[in-house]
Amino acid sequence: MKRSLIFVYGVASYAVFFATFVYAIGFIGNIAVPKAIDSAPTLPLGTSLLIDLGLLGLFAIQHSGMARPAFKRWLTRFVPQAAERSTYVLASSLSLVLTMWFWAPLGGVVWNATSSLAQWTLTGLYFASWGLLLYVTFLINHFDLFGLRQVGYALLGRDVPPQRFVTPTLYKIVRHPLYVGWLGIFWFAPTMTVTHLLFAIVTSAYILVAIQFEERDLAVVHPEYAQYRRKVPMLVPSLRRRLTNDDEILAA
Repeated sequence: MKRSLIFVYGVASYAVFFATFVYAIGFIGNIAVPKAIDSAPTLPLGTSLLIDLGLLGLFAIQHSGMARPAFKRWLTRFVPQAAERSTYVLASSLSLVLTMWFWAPLGGVVWNATSSLAQWTLTGLYFASWGLLLYVTFLINHFDLFGLRQVGYALLGRDVPPQRFVTPTLYKIVRHPLYVGWLGIFWFAPTMTVTHLLFAIVTSAYILVAIQFEERDLAVVHPEYAQYRRKVPMLVPSLRRRLTNDDEILAA
C-alpha cells in the first residue's frame, strides 16, 4: 500500500508540473492565458516592483535551497527517499504557480519588434528555447529529473540504480544546455516590457548563481566533473573547447 501511495504521489506531482509547464509557456509568452507576464498593471509601480522581487526571491530560495544535499537529507527524515524528488518537483511547481498567480505587471516598453520578420523570428526562437529545454531533460533522463523513475522503482520494491555521469550530444558543447534553454525563454521576446526585463534580469542572475552551487555539488558526487569543467564551456559554445570521442569522462 505504501509503495502504491508513493507511486500515485509521484505521478500526481508530475501532473502538476506538466500543467504548470504548459501554462508557463503562455504566461511568459503572453499567449492564450487569462493573466500573463505583460498583462495590464493594476497596482502602483513601487508596490508591483516589491511584489515581483519578493516572488522571484521566494522561488529562487525554494528552488535552490531544496536542491542542496543537506536539505535533501533533512527532508528524507519525513518523506520516503523515493518521494524526495517528487516533493521537490511539486514544491517547485507550486512556487512557480504562486509567482504567476500574484505577478504584478509594471508596464512600459523597452523594445518592440515592428517588422513581421523580427516578430516571427523572436517568437520562433522563444518556442525553440522551450523545445530545447524539453529535449535536454530527456538527454539527462527526464523521468529521473521529475521523480517518476524513483517512484517507479519504489512501486516495484527495488532500489534505484545510481545515475552515471554522461555527456550526451549537447553536453559535449556546453555544460548547461538546460540553462541555455531557460535563458532563451527569458530573453527572446518580440516586445520587451519593463516587467519582462525585470523578470529576465533577475532569473538570469539566479541561473548564474545557481550554476555555481550545482557544479560544486556535482564535483563532490562525480570527481570526473572537474576535468569536464575544464574541457567544456559553461553556457556559450566554443570552437576550441569541447569534448571529442577520445575524451573519456564517464562514471564507472
